[in-house]
Amino acid sequence: MNFRILSVIALSAIAVSAAPRAQAAVTVLGNGVAHSCFEFAEFAGNPTDGVATCTFALEQTTLSVKDRAATYINRGILLARNDQTQNALADYNRGLTMDADLGEGYVDRGAIMIVLRRYDDAVADFDKGISLGANRLQIAYYDRAIADEALGNIRAAYEDYKKAAEIQPDFALATQQLARFRVVRKAADGS
Repeated sequence: MNFRILSVIALSAIAVSAAPRAQAAVTVLGNGVAHSCFEFAEFAGNPTDGVATCTFALEQTTLSVKDRAATYINRGILLARNDQTQNALADYNRGLTMDADLGEGYVDRGAIMIVLRRYDDAVADFDKGISLGANRLQIAYYDRAIADEALGNIRAAYEDYKKAAEIQPDFALATQQLARFRVVRKAADGS
């Protein structure tokens, strides 16, 4: 059975207005300054204070490579919240260069790629984050749906919104996006 998925709302308006903010912080264990940086990123603390805390952790404390990479990702989240897109991207790149196994880092960098309208790069980052088992897969699928939709991949966008809602049934944003779609059965003769 063939299905064709039609969007009810203009795609370009959705991609721009629904551009995600980085949401998946990377855990840093312990009670030090790098952990405080994580808490700012994870619990939506003041981003300006968080950036200062993360910068202090990076410049003034001894961190393992894994914690340093996570701290760059977390500072990137806070920079993104402050609309410092290029600085956030630089931090995501630094963190992922140090530890290429940080699934959350790819998801967060993918969100920045959407803001930059680099949708193919965004999809690649979300794919990588999903394959690495990022902690908040519903966010990865939702964000990838936004990028897919912007690229005109309507079926893929629909499937990703649906997957995000399956992973987290109370994920209102995914449910709202799904409501914009309707599935039209295509006749066997192609009409």
